[in-house]
Amino acid sequence: MAHYRASESKREQFRRYLEKSGVLDGLTNVLVTLYEEPDKPNNALDFIKQNLGPTGGDPADVEALREEMAELQQKYDLLVQENMELRQKLLQYDPQPEEGATE
Repeated sequence: MAHYRASESKREQFRRYLEKSGVLDGLTNVLVTLYEEPDKPNNALDFIKQNLGPTGGDPADVEALREEMAELQQKYDLLVQENMELRQKLLQYDPQPEEGATE
């Protein structure tokens, strides 16, 4: 009988943990969405995965996206710098019209 109570206590702690972390609400919401779906998907598990909400995604995918973002940010910074340099060169070779001058 003592073993039964110990396992119930662990279950109750785990249930409270799931409630506090929002897991139960998230699962309930996605299951309700699936229930209300007029055209049930062929693969319910994929539907749940897609509609579970903003998850962190696969760690490998997230890391690959971070690396790609860092590379693109470097390219962007280089292009901005190059653009500024080219504008300066253009101003050297293309003098601005003087004030009051007519063309």
